[in-house]
Amino acid sequence: MFLRKLISDFNKSITERNIAQRHKYEVPITISFEPVRKTGRANLPLQKFLINGETKDLSKTGIAFIVSSIRLGENYLVGDGRVLDVELKLPNGKVELQLVGQRYEPIGDEHNSATKYLIGAKIVRLSEADREVYEEFLLLGKKLQKNAHSLNFGTDRS
Repeated sequence: MFLRKLISDFNKSITERNIAQRHKYEVPITISFEPVRKTGRANLPLQKFLINGETKDLSKTGIAFIVSSIRLGENYLVGDGRVLDVELKLPNGKVELQLVGQRYEPIGDEHNSATKYLIGAKIVRLSEADREVYEEFLLLGKKLQKNAHSLNFGTDRS
């Protein structure tokens, strides 16, 4: 019995170390993607869909974010391997990356009738320069947010 508990605790600690640490940060996020072509007219330009939201948490491997809709037109943000072009506005710079949604769930407030959606997505593409900015934010996020906040309010006064 003791041995089973010891092995279980060991496996749990290994699993926790292998999962990317999540950081709870709320920063603006802009998501865009090209809709799926439903016709054979391959030469017609398609307008990209665009939606704004806010991040819930960030990690080295993924992002959870909140948006007002799970679909734009007939195109869902999650599913069919849809690649999302994303722009994060971090206090230390703008980061562009690509995500693929893994899951979503409706979230709501009992006092607010508008349903929003929490989307969990995996990072599939991030340039080295953007990775440096992103990982710096993961490491120093709270300090960077606090400095940006004090700069915004400290210099605007006349």
